Amino acid sequence: MVDVVSSEAGIPRPDHPLEQSGGAKWFLPAFGVLVLVGIIYVGYALSQDLAIAKTVPWILLGIALLIALGFEFVNGFHDTANAVATVIYTRSLPAEFAVMWSGVFNFLGVLTSSGAVAFGILSLLPVELILQVGSSSGFAMVFALLVAAILWNLGTWFLGLPASSSHTMVGSIIGVGLANQFMAPAGSATSGVDWGQATNVGTTLLVSPIVGFFAAAALLYAMKLLVRNPALYEAPKGNTPPPWWIRALLIFTCTGVSFAHGSNDGQKGMGLIMLILIGVVPTAYALNRTPDINYLDAYKSASVAVEQALGKYVKPAVTVADANAAKAAVQEAVRSKTWNDQTTVALQTYIHNTTAGLQPYASVDNVPTDLVSNARNDIYLIGEALKLIDKKKLLPMQDADLKAVTDYHKAVDNATKFIPLWVKIAVALALGLGTMVGWKRIVVTVGEKIGKSHLTYGQGAAAELIAMITIGMADRLGLPVSTTHVLSSGVAGTMAANGSGLQWSTVRNLLLAWVLTLPCSIALAFVLFVIFRHVF
Repeated sequence: MVDVVSSEAGIPRPDHPLEQSGGAKWFLPAFGVLVLVGIIYVGYALSQDLAIAKTVPWILLGIALLIALGFEFVNGFHDTANAVATVIYTRSLPAEFAVMWSGVFNFLGVLTSSGAVAFGILSLLPVELILQVGSSSGFAMVFALLVAAILWNLGTWFLGLPASSSHTMVGSIIGVGLANQFMAPAGSATSGVDWGQATNVGTTLLVSPIVGFFAAAALLYAMKLLVRNPALYEAPKGNTPPPWWIRALLIFTCTGVSFAHGSNDGQKGMGLIMLILIGVVPTAYALNRTPDINYLDAYKSASVAVEQALGKYVKPAVTVADANAAKAAVQEAVRSKTWNDQTTVALQTYIHNTTAGLQPYASVDNVPTDLVSNARNDIYLIGEALKLIDKKKLLPMQDADLKAVTDYHKAVDNATKFIPLWVKIAVALALGLGTMVGWKRIVVTVGEKIGKSHLTYGQGAAAELIAMITIGMADRLGLPVSTTHVLSSGVAGTMAANGSGLQWSTVRNLLLAWVLTLPCSIALAFVLFVIFRHVF
């Protein structure tokens, strides 16, 4: 394998893939113009949103947004390097151009993302912290998990280890949940970590690299049987780019992985920014101020339907004392993940009271600012309680009544799970810029230090095609996966399938980073949450 140390020491190596000039001097200025336009738009849109806010703690908001965007920036140069390693080492694209190309498609992936992954990640957090995100504990939560994720990502980047930003973020969230539970007064209602959701996410992160390894190896075998062109399975010769059709395939897969990475990983930053906005300026962001004038009416109708459906399952003589008792019973059910006869009537009462409070208002714009934050918390808590019915099946319901519950969930999502366009653009800019900075360390590891022989065209195509499909499917299912793990394991799988051999020292380090990321990020976030709880 070619050693890149001499290049990094300042000695030019014109024959090395990382030293090839892109020859597209217009690309960076054009992207710079795009960044400038994006920043102007973000500033304008944010100012328009905040115009309705009573007070804006500008310093706190600015620091929080900078840290959240800093996480996406680090994510860009840490994770996206995996997408460009194969096109660089197969000489399909010059290094600088490949990085800029990947940055643009990361940008586009973020802009077109659905938001499902963003709120899937947030569902790992303790419900009471989400409901109290504007409190001191809420700010400590956001800052602790962001700073922990950034520190671990920077550490593994410095060592050139392709660790997973998704893995890191999940670990940070678990650490915050554990710390919140640890610091809670004895007997207080704290739900800690949602271990059911954490298990689902953890299983996805665990299984996806294994899928990447074996699927990429199987695809390379299939390619050798079906496409018998020897050029596809040979290492690049000198500085000559591959045949046009191979080059087109590799550029397509690089583009797909970059787009899918932006669509999946970019959503983590979006979800955290929305938490920040809801906590710092709830009057502007607690409820979706959609242009759809029928959205609040649709929510009211769904509330009435689910209230009537629950009424069928209320046992005679089971009551709640008042509105406060009803809310407390619902909170306890969400905290403990349990259900009893009183929970049913309490939830029915809680839904009725919440809907009655919104009944006089035709749209969210008409809801008094003092009511917005409380209304969001009520709606969110009701949604979490109803998950115990349609997800956990704690209250058996007939299909028609269960449909009323699922319809209500859609209405709740419309009201509380939204991402303004300017947030997507801000995250896209941070991720795209990050892609163009600091990418070389991870590229060298993926391109040179996993296998014992040079990466061939077929290996690069197989690894990236599997990564593109895996990440794209996960995005549709609202599941976070690691671009780093899927692609690096895919490269390892193709090396094993090709009989090229693996550099076990690198594989050992990759596995070590994989194993240590979760406990280290949990510990970091735990300690930082405890510290920040005494700061805020």
